[in-house]
Amino acid sequence: MTGVATFGYVVATFAFFVLSAILAISWRGRQEGAVLLLASVFSTIWAGVAAYQVSSGYFTSVYMMVAEVLRDVGWLGFLLLIMLKSRQKTMVRSLLWVVGILALIIILMLGYVIAGGQVIPAGVGFNVQIFVFLALTVVGLVLVEQIFRNASQDARWFVKYLCLGLGSLFAYDFYLYSDALLLKNINENILGARGYINAIVMPLIAVSAARNPQWSLDVFVSRSFVFRSSALMVSGLYLLAMASGGYYIKHVGGDWGALGQFVFFFGAVLVLLVVLFSGQVRARLRVFLNKHFFNYRYDYREEWLRVIQSLSEAQLDSSLKTTVVSVMAKIVESPGGMLWVQQDGGNYQVEAGWNMPDEVPFRKNDNAALLAFLSERKWVIDLDELSEKPESYKGLELPSWLSQLHEAWLIVPLFMGSEVALSASGGGTPSSVIMGFLVLRRPRAKIKINWEVRDLLLTTGRQCAGYLALLKANEDLVDARQFEAFNRLSAYVVHDLKNLVAQLSLIVTNAERHKGNPDFINDAFTTVENTVSKMNYMLAQLRKGRVQSDDNNKIELNSVLAKVVRHHSKELPVPEFISTEKHMEIIANENRFSAVIGHLIQNAQEATHADGFVQLRICREGAHALLLIKDNGCGMDKTFLRERLFKPFDTTKGNAGMGIGVYESRDFIGGLDGQLDVHSEKGKGTTFFIRLKLANNTE
Repeated sequence: MTGVATFGYVVATFAFFVLSAILAISWRGRQEGAVLLLASVFSTIWAGVAAYQVSSGYFTSVYMMVAEVLRDVGWLGFLLLIMLKSRQKTMVRSLLWVVGILALIIILMLGYVIAGGQVIPAGVGFNVQIFVFLALTVVGLVLVEQIFRNASQDARWFVKYLCLGLGSLFAYDFYLYSDALLLKNINENILGARGYINAIVMPLIAVSAARNPQWSLDVFVSRSFVFRSSALMVSGLYLLAMASGGYYIKHVGGDWGALGQFVFFFGAVLVLLVVLFSGQVRARLRVFLNKHFFNYRYDYREEWLRVIQSLSEAQLDSSLKTTVVSVMAKIVESPGGMLWVQQDGGNYQVEAGWNMPDEVPFRKNDNAALLAFLSERKWVIDLDELSEKPESYKGLELPSWLSQLHEAWLIVPLFMGSEVALSASGGGTPSSVIMGFLVLRRPRAKIKINWEVRDLLLTTGRQCAGYLALLKANEDLVDARQFEAFNRLSAYVVHDLKNLVAQLSLIVTNAERHKGNPDFINDAFTTVENTVSKMNYMLAQLRKGRVQSDDNNKIELNSVLAKVVRHHSKELPVPEFISTEKHMEIIANENRFSAVIGHLIQNAQEATHADGFVQLRICREGAHALLLIKDNGCGMDKTFLRERLFKPFDTTKGNAGMGIGVYESRDFIGGLDGQLDVHSEKGKGTTFFIRLKLANNTE
């Protein structure tokens, strides 16, 4: 008995110590907070002294009596202060006289007991001491009753758990001391249970403190903590009841009592585990706690962190849509849902399902009336409320596919941004765009859908709509990049094809005059063969949708550049190749590199008169090869260099040009970790500077 009672007081000591620590950390300096903290500290001291005394075999002592007086005075002072702050001044004045007289009696009693060495229950002062404690409990009960009775209907929500907790505490003490007064002795069983009673009362005081910001306390009671603590407490009470049942079976069962006790206890534990892992039971407990212990149903901080974490951790792919459904469903304890998303044509179709079908048969315009209602009312549709109060949803026509979903419960719109709807008068009013909507399944525990639930669903829906819009934008961007890559490749291919056509056109033009010349025939076949080879290469690139870069290898610049110059020597002015270095290698695709350099040489030839010059020089510049393509042609001004030269599809050649050659050249050279620069003056000529990283660099 002593050990059980000691443990109860230890638990009470820990409980009030935690409460005192929370109150001390969150105290903002106001009077109510200070008195509440003081009362909690006195309760901690009292429980600690009681735990020590009971463990030593003394259920009563002078120290316990002094500590209990301090505890009672602390809570009475707090209750008086609440009454004073609530302007119940007439009642406070009357009670102050009672408390003053009682305080005088307490002082005299303590002096008598301490001076005479008397300890409860023995001694002459026993009846006086019991009477004083009874008086303290009666005053406490009166104060609790007055606070609750004189509070308005709205104010009762703030103080009901304080009144319930302290009222229960004083009522139990009244029972203890009235029994002691009648029997002239304190019942040790009743006294030993006080520790557990005080520990049970502490959470009620903490919840009430959290509900009263005017006490200048920022006490936060985590909903998850309350849920787990409540589940643990209920489980403990259940196990105690089952243990009592098992003891009874063993006591009355005779020979089979021990066996029956084990079977009964095993079955009880198994039932407890089944209940604890039941989603419906957990959902009902969570709804009960949110309804009866908290001002608002949701802990918005935890809800928002959960939503943001879930959405931010999801990948920007189709799995995000399933995440949106689960995030929204968990707000209302729904076990599943489906997501409808707007398509490019303006229609809506099912994009994801979570514990619900991800496709339903529907026609193109089935959702028109539903979407019109959601857009106009901006409301969460409760199908249960719709069946009970159809007048609240006047004008709503549900789509036919919804009747096939027997577990459908809520329809939540996902609004995104705003658009301006033009009125007949020409003015505009902003209205939200419905990115999609959710159909949620009915939850395991019945939840009442009020303004708070609707606001949270609509607000979270806007956040989810933003992520869905981001997913749509990302998908559109990927498509746009694919089209851009294909268009860019097509432009490169068409540009190269234009050059090949020009070569074939030249053969056709000269064929009539030189068709009898064997050298011309040989050159023509060589040109056609080269053209076919290049066209096959370009077609292969076009099929793959990208410019080949994985077949890069080492090429020797002098030999490649000499070949390019020879290929363009048939046009005037004939290009000149000058090299001051030998055996310089780079890593590149030879065909693409030759085409780029050839294009720059061709541009230089087209910009220069036949009596001018075009030079291709190459030299070493540190770890790079420096190529200079120089001409003394018409040149370009600074504005053209800055604004038009490297701009794709901008050409000065009219229909004969594509405007892609120089842009392609810079893009290709940049891909080789090189650099292309241009210097030009109008009427004096142009020089292209190409720096390429050497593969055989020894520096």
